[in-house]
Amino acid sequence: MKAWQVRSHGGLEALETVDLPEPKPGPMQVKVRVQAVGLNHLDIWVRKGVPGHKFPLPMVPGCDIAGQIVEFGPGSESALKNSGLVVGSDVILNPGNSCGHCEACLSGLDPLCREYGMPGETQDGGCAEFFIARVANLIARPKNLSASQAASLPIPFITAWSMLVRKAQVKPGEVVLIQAGGSGVSIAAIQIAKLFGSIVITTVGSDEKIAKAQALGADHVINYRKERFREALKKILPAYGKKGCDIVIDHVGADTMNESIKSLTWGGRLATCGATSGADVTLDLKAIFFKNISIFGTTMGSKADFIRIVDLVAQGKLKPVVDSELPMSDLRKAHERVESRAIFGKVVVTQ
Repeated sequence: MKAWQVRSHGGLEALETVDLPEPKPGPMQVKVRVQAVGLNHLDIWVRKGVPGHKFPLPMVPGCDIAGQIVEFGPGSESALKNSGLVVGSDVILNPGNSCGHCEACLSGLDPLCREYGMPGETQDGGCAEFFIARVANLIARPKNLSASQAASLPIPFITAWSMLVRKAQVKPGEVVLIQAGGSGVSIAAIQIAKLFGSIVITTVGSDEKIAKAQALGADHVINYRKERFREALKKILPAYGKKGCDIVIDHVGADTMNESIKSLTWGGRLATCGATSGADVTLDLKAIFFKNISIFGTTMGSKADFIRIVDLVAQGKLKPVVDSELPMSDLRKAHERVESRAIFGKVVVTQ
């Protein structure tokens, strides 16, 4: 089969097209014809490399996969007999692989499993013609979603749900500040925060993104290139009787983290899932312990939460946002688009 592969870390040239043997599903596995793959910053890190971390290269990239079942491995058809999934069914893949039987997995804390990993990070991913999926990771694609929309869901929505619902425990009427409102995780977070009845403030890097963020439900949108977001907050918060935000969602990192912490009210909560601008941050601990601030680190979430997310999408209560679609053959251009910071939503490659 045709596939993309990263053999050694580097620039766009590190993405190479290769011919690989067409895979065969093993026990409790299903062969999926890949239709669409949503790109994440994780794909960029896998290509470029992360200091101090070792990826199992060579590897096919691509974590967020939507496709169609083409073959069942031994035992998988009977395991799925009550799911309605058959050969030809359209599916979304939950990207989190875990053992399924340890205390963490059985508690709905899948990412804490010592065997946890994802396609395109710890094993071959979806930027190929076919992908071998575990039975436990298959979810029927709702009829109201295209393959590209389905591939825009997994990592952003699972992560945003974990940060807001599982960790920060968002409540109605709370003020939530969401940094980088055009990113996949933040687009999901805006919608989830509104679903739970909170007041949403988000930051964007251009005026053209303001209306898009408002259309998703954001109550206030700050162009951080024109105004420091903390100064803007001083004008917005008094209308809600507040001097600080109850929750901040920050995956930007070095550029925003200190100001995000200062933006929190007493007893506020900050959740982070990444550091796209850099991970080295110097914190003033006094602000954290005097104000009783909680900081949560998050990587992905549970399979059960993703099932609920897909159900809410099927009901029209949450929606994926596709920034752009490119053919799989243009994967390098798709990586360039992700790195441009001009996106609003997910960049998806299709075949």
